[in-house]
Amino acid sequence: MINRKVFLVFGLALVSLMVLSNAYASDFDQATKFTFSQSVQIPGQVLPAGTYWFVVPSQGIVQIYNQDWSRHYATVLTRSAEQLEPSDKTEVTLAERGTMQPGAIVSWFYPGRIDGQEFVYSRQDRKEIAQAKQRTVVSGD
Repeated sequence: MINRKVFLVFGLALVSLMVLSNAYASDFDQATKFTFSQSVQIPGQVLPAGTYWFVVPSQGIVQIYNQDWSRHYATVLTRSAEQLEPSDKTEVTLAERGTMQPGAIVSWFYPGRIDGQEFVYSRQDRKEIAQAKQRTVVSGD
């Protein structure tokens, strides 16, 4: 019973963790606007709650900017990720690593594509993320 309540609380927290907005600049660079209601981890740093643009300028790289594109937060390495069926909505997989750590973005799939971005973390972070429960969040639009 307690495990079920803990699972439900983490599930609700994860759903409220992130609200995805289907605002796309272009298919070319896969620009996607994300709004996070809580902090999230990306390789090398934690992004505070807020709105960000994720862009793929070239294969294996994701750049992250603030809402008005005036601040560049990070350029992170990614590797190719694949899914069997494309989704017509943005999909992000997060690793829940407990209440004391922010969720870590594991992968991101742009709508209509079977190829996505898997974020490349340090060896220590990869180990924690691999052991964490992972959830895929689909945009609500």
